Amino acid sequence: MRAITVIQPWAQLIAIGEKHFETRGWATKHRGELAIHAGKNVNRKACQQPDIKAALARHGYTADNLPTGAVVAVTKLEECWEVSRCLRGDVVLEKDGGNTMREDPISKKEEAFGWYDDGRYAWELGDVKRLPEPVPAKGQQGLWNWEGEQL
Repeated sequence: MRAITVIQPWAQLIAIGEKHFETRGWATKHRGELAIHAGKNVNRKACQQPDIKAALARHGYTADNLPTGAVVAVTKLEECWEVSRCLRGDVVLEKDGGNTMREDPISKKEEAFGWYDDGRYAWELGDVKRLPEPVPAKGQQGLWNWEGEQL
């Protein structure tokens, strides 16, 4: 299965179903199964942002008990959208050179969980399944192959 390493707290936000888009500086043609690997680092400052702190707290997490160095969830990468901003400043997700736009707007909560600057990409995730226990794994940059559980 393909996997992506995501720094905490964002990996856990995906695993607990609070974050539905992973923002990246690069697009991918991959669609389908994707393992979410929590990297070894925790961005403690991000864990104190009100929206993130509240989402983690709803599920019993703080910066001190986030799993690291492990696969925490499996999901399906449904689509890769290019990010732009309209004149009002709202996030717009599009593909095919702007010929196709995502109809549902990004919520303010979702926007707080990602980096939605012009030219970045939002990977739409669906059917997220948090693993009962994190599975230790060594992460890598970019997409990589994980030999663990299948969906």
